[in-house]
Amino acid sequence: MRSALLILIAAVSAWPTATQAPSPLLTPAALNATAPAEFMATVSTSVGTFVIRVLREWAPNGADRFYNLAKHGYYDQNRFFRVIPKFMAQVGIHGDPAIANAWKDATIPSDRPLLSNMRGRVTFAKGTLASSRTTQFFINFGDNSRLDIDGFAPFGEIITSMVLVERIYSEYGEGPDQGAIVANGNPFLIRNFPRMDYIRGIAISQQ
Repeated sequence: MRSALLILIAAVSAWPTATQAPSPLLTPAALNATAPAEFMATVSTSVGTFVIRVLREWAPNGADRFYNLAKHGYYDQNRFFRVIPKFMAQVGIHGDPAIANAWKDATIPSDRPLLSNMRGRVTFAKGTLASSRTTQFFINFGDNSRLDIDGFAPFGEIITSMVLVERIYSEYGEGPDQGAIVANGNPFLIRNFPRMDYIRGIAISQQ
């Protein structure tokens, strides 16, 4: 009886086990849906909840990228790693290094700015090249219209109170090196910047 039981245990142990499906966030090319003409993004954060209104006509490529990332939970637990009072709050490096690395070169084409970077407008960050936008966006705290000429194209705007948004913790200023965040993720930020505010989740809805 004991030998039969051991054989049965061994057989069960050899059965294939279900494996977790890979996250769609690891394949940027697959997240390419066209955003609705207009949608709302309800952003739940560690300081409260605010709503972003997005119109695709303002910046089609930016709106599509934001829609796909938000819909698939990319921004969940992302830290506001760069917050400068009277200027802006920036977020968008994923807390999992594997996902952050998958997206760091997943650029989108440029959009011609149709709106100015004024208080409450939401815009993708970029490098010196117009087509260097990936996942990071920022919220303008004031009149940043000087950014317009450099191709920073707002894709949405805050339609709730900016008073809450301006409560995002700013004492870390420019924050940590972005390369360090990509390499080490949220554990690095939580350990070294424990008061950094973050996005809990984003819910997408249409009018």
